[in-house]
Amino acid sequence: MSRRSSRLQAKQQQPLSCQEESPQELQAPEHLQTRKRRTAEEIKKREDGKIAKKHQYEIKSCWPPTITGGISPCIIIETPHKESVTTDFSRFKKYRFRNLFINPSPLPELNWGNSKDVWLNILKKENRYAHCKHFTSLHSSLQPHMRSILLDWLLEVCEVYALHRETFYLAQDFFDRFMLTQKNINKSMLQLIGITSLFIASKLEEIYAPKIQEFAYVTDGACSEDDIVRMELIMLKALKWELCPVTIVSWLNLYLQVDALKDVPKVLLPQYSQEKFIQIAQLLDLCILDVNSLDFQYRTLAAAALCHYTSIEVVKKASGLDWDSISECVEWMVPFVSVVKKVPVKLKNFKKVAVEDRHNIQTHTNYLDMLEEVNSGVASTAPGQLSPVSTGGIITPPKSTEKK
Repeated sequence: MSRRSSRLQAKQQQPLSCQEESPQELQAPEHLQTRKRRTAEEIKKREDGKIAKKHQYEIKSCWPPTITGGISPCIIIETPHKESVTTDFSRFKKYRFRNLFINPSPLPELNWGNSKDVWLNILKKENRYAHCKHFTSLHSSLQPHMRSILLDWLLEVCEVYALHRETFYLAQDFFDRFMLTQKNINKSMLQLIGITSLFIASKLEEIYAPKIQEFAYVTDGACSEDDIVRMELIMLKALKWELCPVTIVSWLNLYLQVDALKDVPKVLLPQYSQEKFIQIAQLLDLCILDVNSLDFQYRTLAAAALCHYTSIEVVKKASGLDWDSISECVEWMVPFVSVVKKVPVKLKNFKKVAVEDRHNIQTHTNYLDMLEEVNSGVASTAPGQLSPVSTGGIITPPKSTEKK
């Protein structure tokens, strides 16, 4: 008999181990079971005692001045948990929550979901992403007009690259909320923070977002690609990756859609005129440059702007907000409306942009001159008798369109 056949016979004669071994023999060894129990006890002890350490990220000093462009970007330092640098600004806020959840949903009946649940989810998200104009008190070297200049420049960049309005308003929200999480940011950092906000927003919203090289290019050498990438990481951690607010332009889209909607199956397709949309959007573009706009919720700003071009009945139908909820914002917006109505509004054509999508592309005009006119009128007249007077404008950064 060959050696191979003898081994085969011996293997066949051996009984199967799974048939002879008892269930007790199949259990894990005792020392492994003890170790497993001990690990479970440790985990429970850690959970009960809350031993897990908490950390927060904060902006500390800066890299050496050898960075491209001579700017001094921040580095992120992980420190043990302590009181947040963010000041409690609750006493400053003027948000009106009285009619937040008691009003019925203005949304029509939806064939793909419950309109009440959809409306409640939108309102909850609005409260989750809080903002406040008093972030400037956290940064001793910053002035409110610096924010206006930065946002105006971002508007210009958006038009140059044909970015959507939603992209700009996402960037504006990221910038304002990020500044609330930091302390003593130097004014030389603002352009880096602003362009990084737009870089993050474009990756979220645009189908074909500009490359990072293009964002670094429009800063005219002030920010390098590495600077933007490093600041992106800092901002994402500071914002805790909460990047989906309901922006002002999203509320405006919703209100106009609800007001004009006649066919429920087409609820996701625009039913309003493009001219009407950009007329109100231009008012909101000007308003958002003023830091005082952060006194109001985004939904209130959009509703007040809509009220200036329609009526309170339309606003109540589209937003569920009554006059008491928006009256303060409507009155604050009066000088902005008087200045905006002097500027003719027309749809612009963009290459590779469909005609039906033209109104969604962010445009730029001489907003800083208009804002200066608004501020001059407010400073020189008493409330209720606003008559803006034209004066000189604020100097803006070099236009992106002038670059070779």
